[in-house]
Amino acid sequence: MSRLRQLGGTQQALLCHLLRHPDGTDVESLCARLRISHNAVRQHLTALIAHGWVERAPSLPTGGRPQARFRLTGSGHELFPRNYALIASELLDAVAEKLGEDGTREMLTRLGEKLGGAEPLHGACDAEIAQALAHRLDRAGYEAIATTRGGQAQVEAFNCVFHGLARRHRHVCSFDIAFMETATGRRIEHTECIVRGGNVCRFAIAGERQPMHEHALGAKNE
Repeated sequence: MSRLRQLGGTQQALLCHLLRHPDGTDVESLCARLRISHNAVRQHLTALIAHGWVERAPSLPTGGRPQARFRLTGSGHELFPRNYALIASELLDAVAEKLGEDGTREMLTRLGEKLGGAEPLHGACDAEIAQALAHRLDRAGYEAIATTRGGQAQVEAFNCVFHGLARRHRHVCSFDIAFMETATGRRIEHTECIVRGGNVCRFAIAGERQPMHEHALGAKNE
């Protein structure tokens, strides 16, 4: 479920109204649109501002006292679902046709490493790493939790955000693994996969990650 759908009906309606008014709108207009009192509107705005989804917009000249206006922030815009699946699928089809399976896997791996390296995760132990990773994945829509199985720290993701793509392109999971390994500095074992019939996508923390130059030497000696 999207974050937007988790909010109450009034806050959803308020955010939708702001979405349709990118330059911002005032409390009076929100009262009329939502059919609630000034105090109620201000309470909802205060809560949404605290989340970082709404901000004050520049006041418009009225010839009198400046009128407070409010608008969506960038984070507020991200609450609204965006369907990138079609264009992403077509792009990946084109890449696979041009680069082949090995080239596509390598490209996805490098992309995952780049994004994972941009925001490394830290923790004193595997359980803390799993908790931080689950939080990061949950923010990205994976509906993820940290857990332990057989004494091993793991992350369970209940929503495969690449489900449609992964069914057509099995190497899509290379992106996930590369991202997680680079971000955590740990080896990640993908022990269960929703696309391959599993109930969840399960990622086990499997010790320190091998340095990149050792990966390259190992591949060269195979």
